[in-house]
Amino acid sequence: MSKFYRKCFSMIMASMLSVSVLAGCGENSAPAGGADNTAKQGDSNKATPASAEPLKLQFLVPSYADVPNMNDEYWTEWQKKTNTQLNVEWVPSGDYDTKFDLVLASGNLPEIIVSTNMTRPTLLQAINQGAFWDLTPFLGDFSKYPNMKNNSGPNVWNYMKLDGKVYGIPRNRPQIDLGIKMRKDWLDKLNLPIPTTIDEYAADLKKIVDSDVDGNGKKDTIGIIGHGFLLADGDDTYSGAFGALDPVYDKDGGLIKNQLTPNYTAMVEWLRKLYADGILAKEFSSMKKTQAEEMYATGRAASYVRNIWRDYTWEQMNQKTQPDAKVITLPPLKGPGGVTVSLASPTFGAFYISKKVPEAKVKQILDYFEKTTTAEYTDFNYYGIEGVHHKVVDGQPQLTDLGVKQVTTNANQVFSLAFNNKMKVLNPSAPKAYNDAKMKEVEVYGQVGKLNPFSIINSTTWTNVWPKYEKEWQAMATKAIVGQITMEEYKGYVDKLNENQDLKKAYKEFAESYKQYFGK
Repeated sequence: MSKFYRKCFSMIMASMLSVSVLAGCGENSAPAGGADNTAKQGDSNKATPASAEPLKLQFLVPSYADVPNMNDEYWTEWQKKTNTQLNVEWVPSGDYDTKFDLVLASGNLPEIIVSTNMTRPTLLQAINQGAFWDLTPFLGDFSKYPNMKNNSGPNVWNYMKLDGKVYGIPRNRPQIDLGIKMRKDWLDKLNLPIPTTIDEYAADLKKIVDSDVDGNGKKDTIGIIGHGFLLADGDDTYSGAFGALDPVYDKDGGLIKNQLTPNYTAMVEWLRKLYADGILAKEFSSMKKTQAEEMYATGRAASYVRNIWRDYTWEQMNQKTQPDAKVITLPPLKGPGGVTVSLASPTFGAFYISKKVPEAKVKQILDYFEKTTTAEYTDFNYYGIEGVHHKVVDGQPQLTDLGVKQVTTNANQVFSLAFNNKMKVLNPSAPKAYNDAKMKEVEVYGQVGKLNPFSIINSTTWTNVWPKYEKEWQAMATKAIVGQITMEEYKGYVDKLNENQDLKKAYKEFAESYKQYFGK
């Protein structure tokens, strides 16, 4: 990396505000990282003798873009820098959980496997059955791993603990990540101000779906789209406005799972009205992520909760057919119990090392993560090779056409990254002025947003019991939203679940876990 590049990159990062951590969703033009050069470097380059054979590493990871060519310019340089030979099985992100569960059930584990959810029941069961190495004795006091200690997200190693032991290596990600997207040009066309509350938001969307805002002569614009149940990325975002990210306890002191709280039920009731008003997509509970992305990128929907960096990408794509298109992320919308800002966990799941890997190689794998958990490697991950994948424009690195093709979000699936809070806001294809303005707009997110504690805490009983009820609950919530059952029926169903003795036991365990991780 040239001195000129380092200087330019430091200037741009110094000019941008700090907030708080990542997730890995993307498409071909997705940012792969974006490091903060203020991250502590530590001993970033444990020099590998030139004569050493490349370390062969086998990964199973989710894919958020086209499957990369591991022999292209970017991946060739990455493997050269790290002295590795990567054998990566890329699984489409929408299919990853299914594949993950099948691999665990088969027992035929790769050396390193990603779980995007540290509380996923199948993962916890596999850990309890001894499928993965306990890394606690390897890591010790982190004296051998200063980069992993100093360049990871806030409190993240505490979040990694399960019964006091560490089994996973965090996938550091920004906490400022998701936002509610809105077609600003459509608001302007209807002379509507940017909404500040969820009621104003719903009213604006109603006017949009009842109008021919895209000028195609039809009233076929969808108000809100999502992917998966309920709205996937939008679930925590919208429920935050109803207080469903706050801890709610039952009369016995148990911490009720968030989707079974009265707060969450209030969101279900709100979505029911949106559905009745024709705002919520009819296929909201079954839409695939790829379907939703294509719909939003081609101007068929007004609003969608996804990563903030996507504003620029989708604005550019919409402008191909709608030249005046303008995509914005809304400010936090006020609701009866909070605002529509969910902070992501400072780690998007973790890397787990199969117990079949020899102990000596476990140490080599940890050395690989230690070497790469630095600002230097995260910078490379974000922009690739200067002059090949990016050029410096107005003091900011911008991806070339080759960079857009090769430096996708898939690039950050094979290492931890150095923590910073800008990665899911900055778009490496956008002009500096655009990125500067976007960072300023979302500064408030870090001040008012809340973390869903259930992305961190766990309960063995919940892991074992909830799968018996999950599909049924999803069906009941969907029926309530589409009007197939009354809200009273849905509330009665939730009350019945909350009186289940197994679930009440799980709530007690959640309460204890909450104290462990959050000290309250």
